Amino acid sequence: MAEYKQILNNYKALPGGLLEAYHAVQGEYNYLPGEAVREAAAVFGVSASQAFGTATFYSYLKIGKRGRYIIRICESAPCHIAGAAEIITVLEKELGIKMGETTADGKFTLEFTECVGQCQATPVITINSVPYTDIKPAQVPEMLAQCR
Repeated sequence: MAEYKQILNNYKALPGGLLEAYHAVQGEYNYLPGEAVREAAAVFGVSASQAFGTATFYSYLKIGKRGRYIIRICESAPCHIAGAAEIITVLEKELGIKMGETTADGKFTLEFTECVGQCQATPVITINSVPYTDIKPAQVPEMLAQCR
């Protein structure tokens, strides 16, 4: 795993480098460590509040540990009407956590997301940004088993 300080310095001279650096750090760690955000403030010459403000503004970026598998469910109206609530119930039951939480073993995190552009086949979930469409509650246990 690359050191976050090295990653941040790789983007220091680029226009928009802070956001690009955050994406790279999150790509390496699957989240943004708080200390990496504090270091980014120093590297990019911004205040800590600006560095944290940027990191928390974008829903894709997350500060704090997350699971190896990030499961996001679309909470838009088409997915809601198509049964997203039932998918959420099964996910929470199978994993033993609520939306916004991470399993104790650090494998899974459940999050909401806005529309992922797959409204033709709702409800939609993504696992590590890969979309799965037209999900039925009965499919969830098998999908999780493939991740385990």
